[in-house]
Amino acid sequence: MEWIEETVHSIKSIRIRHTLHQTVTFGMVVCSALMIWKTLMCITGSESPIVVVLTGSMEPGFSRGDILFLHMNKDPIRAGEITVYNVNAREIPIVHRVIKIHERRGSGEVDIMTKGDNNDSDDLAFYAPHQSWLRQDQVLGRVVGFLPKIGYATIIMTEKPLVKYMLVGFMGFLVVTAKD
Repeated sequence: MEWIEETVHSIKSIRIRHTLHQTVTFGMVVCSALMIWKTLMCITGSESPIVVVLTGSMEPGFSRGDILFLHMNKDPIRAGEITVYNVNAREIPIVHRVIKIHERRGSGEVDIMTKGDNNDSDDLAFYAPHQSWLRQDQVLGRVVGFLPKIGYATIIMTEKPLVKYMLVGFMGFLVVTAKD
């Protein structure tokens, strides 16, 4: 009878170790993703080194669902560059082209005016109240490359939260049922 109790205890111990192993593995995956993101931030000098185009305002250059790679350096921004900026603590940054530059006397700093390539007017309506120009510190990055349409998964998960929850649930199911 004692050997049965030892067997049951052994099985419970194996399950606990397996659950702990899965938890640690999941934690390592999450930490690895965060480390990769932070490393990209350091390398590119941008708070947001990768963004997804959410609207058609930059067509035909960039379409909805394109993934953009950003870089930010201290060089002054020039007309024609495509930038990603954030004003008024908006939840979603905006990807538009610089159309005008206003250089501040003596400081060497520039203020910029932006516009979507597919829009009829400039972005003045997006800026903070009583703000006529974007400051360079509001620019998150300059576009240095892109992958077309790869970001549609992000758009679908944002627009249809049920898909996101199903995907997260499925991934959790895979973690729980995975065998070594």
